[in-house]
Amino acid sequence: MPMTRLGLAGALAAVLVAAGLAAGPAAQAHDRQPTLAELAQRHGRYFGSATDNPELTDSAYTKILGSEFDMITPGNGMKWYATEPQQGVFDWSAGDQIVDLARRHHQKVRAHTLVWHSQLPDWLTSREWTAGELRAVLKKHITTEVRHYRGKVYSWDVVNEAFNEDGSYRETIWYKTLGPGYIADALRWAHAADPHARLYLNDYNIEAVGPKSDAYHRLAEELKAQGVPLDGIGFQAHLALQYGYPATLEDNLRRFSRLGLDTALTEVDVRMQLPATDGKLAEQADWYRNLTRACLAVRRCVGVTVWDYTDKYSWIPAFFPGEGAALPWDEELAPKPAYSALREALRERSVT
Repeated sequence: MPMTRLGLAGALAAVLVAAGLAAGPAAQAHDRQPTLAELAQRHGRYFGSATDNPELTDSAYTKILGSEFDMITPGNGMKWYATEPQQGVFDWSAGDQIVDLARRHHQKVRAHTLVWHSQLPDWLTSREWTAGELRAVLKKHITTEVRHYRGKVYSWDVVNEAFNEDGSYRETIWYKTLGPGYIADALRWAHAADPHARLYLNDYNIEAVGPKSDAYHRLAEELKAQGVPLDGIGFQAHLALQYGYPATLEDNLRRFSRLGLDTALTEVDVRMQLPATDGKLAEQADWYRNLTRACLAVRRCVGVTVWDYTDKYSWIPAFFPGEGAALPWDEELAPKPAYSALREALRERSVT
């Protein structure tokens, strides 16, 4: 009996499947390598990226952003200058755009940041405030913003960069006017506005054990003893090859875990002095691998976020002239050795 057209097509499909050449959705799904997020999920962790509104018009960029990661941090859209540009006048457009993007891709959001000394609007920094006035302004801002995003975000970086390198309090508008108690107040107000969001303190240069991370450890102990709602410490991990790897990172993560706190690597990049060379890129890959391993080794280290994933949109060159190439993808959105190193670390001891 001659083979029908349908029968011929079926036979051909069977041959292609047997040869591993089928291009249908099932075969593509089988052949597709797991994303960073999927690999991290095998450990009960997340793997995230920061992003910012201007780059969301880049479709090649957003395709990777929407597929490789399961946690998104708005780089600027939730900061004070963007959300309350005039006193009492709130603008959620930038933050909402990123929250909506994350929702479409089934991603969670690390919201960043409520209280910081930088990127404040002129109306806030151009006058003197009494303690009572500034306290009311701070409470209203935190309460209004956290309520707006209630139920829409996983966590908040409530207070950002509160300490100097020597472990003393940074002389910010908040500290100078309100004293150190502003941190506990901010955490309490954020918790009241959204009891389900995880609340973090977040800073750079606290990856290694030292005066600055010691200050956070002491503060966390005090806050926990007072019943203040603090859930975690964010280690930004803005690192540079020329300053050496923070070898005590894992021990440091572990001591905060012993306080009953989550930890996270929240703004990871590893910059280098340009030009990038094969040797520097290999060393950078080792650092990314080791950072990830350190987080995986500590049960309460909940995840890793890179501070945007591509050199194309990195903040580094504008702030550190002559430095860059800090992220796992290059300016052409091609993965670098650091990307392979991340995958290697996340595949280790994976639950299959």
